[in-house]
Amino acid sequence: MHDLALPLLIGLIAVALAFDFLNGLHDAANSIATVVATRLLKPVHAVAFAAVFNFAAYFLTIAFPSLHKVAETIGQGLIAKELVTPAVVFGALVGAMFWNVVTWLKGIPSSSSHALVGGLIGAGVAHAGLTGVQWGGLNKTLVAIVLSPTLGMILSMLIMLVTSWLFRGATARGAERTFRVLHLISSGAYSLSHGLNDAQKTMGIITVLLYSTGYLHGAFEVPHWVAISCYVAIALGTLTGGWKIIETMGSRITKLSQHQGFSASLGGSIILFAASWMGIPVSTTHTITGSVIGAGTARRASAVRWGVAGNVMVAWVITIPASAAVGALFYLLATLF
Repeated sequence: MHDLALPLLIGLIAVALAFDFLNGLHDAANSIATVVATRLLKPVHAVAFAAVFNFAAYFLTIAFPSLHKVAETIGQGLIAKELVTPAVVFGALVGAMFWNVVTWLKGIPSSSSHALVGGLIGAGVAHAGLTGVQWGGLNKTLVAIVLSPTLGMILSMLIMLVTSWLFRGATARGAERTFRVLHLISSGAYSLSHGLNDAQKTMGIITVLLYSTGYLHGAFEVPHWVAISCYVAIALGTLTGGWKIIETMGSRITKLSQHQGFSASLGGSIILFAASWMGIPVSTTHTITGSVIGAGTARRASAVRWGVAGNVMVAWVITIPASAAVGALFYLLATLF
């Protein structure tokens, strides 16, 4: 157990919630890019719509408590719980926030999730060396970096193909009207799954901090006040929106129809719900990007701007190393005080 004055603990929890807010701000594009790009909703209405469903994920976890496994993975599945100190938590959060701010200013849809994973690994290794790394949890997360966008792409392509066949006899106007409704429903499902997976990452950080400072004991469990705080923070961040990233996600990678928007958001939400059920902290950014590419490719491969997609993928590759380096640096600075 590590001693930490209550005001410092409260301050560190506030930093964690600030990361959660920034996560929502940075990743708002994930939830609403398709409905904005297809003009299904106005941008202001879209962020409010997404924010409501981000917070609604809290009620989903009350009905299905097993969906909170992601918080356990972040809290004790990457760095051994007993090795986490307040300085490690501080380094991890600052490393992740630094990378989020850089990519947000540049309009690059990088992963807030993997920025946090990188920051936690960097600070943890700086504190205890490689022996503190829980390789099972880390390897599962690294594999998901590749699998989540790939499966999202394949699933969205399949949804496009199956629904195209099912609506083969429909008129263009009738199909468009139907897919507008289906797109709105699937976008709500994606926002729900986004809030579910992403808010838990901050929950895991705050909960392990409370255990490390002696405020919680026994089996790893997220307190209700922590869960509610994190869902509120990410919803408020989403409500603020990240307009540069929305432009990249919604129109620069490929132009979307209502049919494609529905397929992308439905495919992405299925992947995120499955990942939350298995306790894998996947990237909502990676998942929806792969799904958008899959929906675009289902029409024709040339519809996808592969140069833009390639730049996004480069950002993915360097997210964990970059945030890990910053996380380690700020851990070392924190130990000076």
